[in-house]
Amino acid sequence: MWSALTTAHSHLALGNQLARAYPPEIGPLGGLTEQSPAAYEDLRAIAEPDSIRVLFLKEPPRPRPGWTFVRGGLVDQMLHTGSRIDDLPQPIGMRRLTKSDVPAMVELAKLTEPGPFRNRTHELGAFFGIFEGDRLLAMAGERMRVPGFVEVSAVCTHPDARGRGYARTLMSTVMKLIRHEGDMPFLHTFADNLPAIRIYESLGFAKRCTFHLAVLKNES
Repeated sequence: MWSALTTAHSHLALGNQLARAYPPEIGPLGGLTEQSPAAYEDLRAIAEPDSIRVLFLKEPPRPRPGWTFVRGGLVDQMLHTGSRIDDLPQPIGMRRLTKSDVPAMVELAKLTEPGPFRNRTHELGAFFGIFEGDRLLAMAGERMRVPGFVEVSAVCTHPDARGRGYARTLMSTVMKLIRHEGDMPFLHTFADNLPAIRIYESLGFAKRCTFHLAVLKNES
């Protein structure tokens, strides 16, 4: 997150030299230069009272006073190393999502929990969805950016529509767009989510590194 907020997404960043974060309407993701008392205090300065901030760290989290540790875990960052992207037929009802689709996108994300998704998350990049009538059944899109790399994120499918291959189709669509723009797709997944990792590997992704997740609550 720090890399994105100091490069491609610097125009969105709240914060300063020690701590940066996305606006809360976009999401709770943030980054630190180091796990020092000063950095955590700077993060508090840009966090609303009782709000949540999410960090990816290179070492186990060591939150300072004023922060409550909510949850942790290990997160793998995977980079697309394959030379080929699946050319899958687009199902009926698939299209690029727009601002008018935000309520449906937020509703699906609340149901399926693919990661933080809020009213302005769609501003981070292109999102695609599959509809059945007026109901959004699946979606995927772009989130964090650093020079040369774009994250595939918000991959989720309604429980009623699982097993139809929608996630793979949507991911391939997003990956093709990223490649067409001259960038490399990457993504994040919990390190113990083996079924998802197998799918991502079959799409040409390989593990690059592992981060320590820190979900923190600002108690100020």
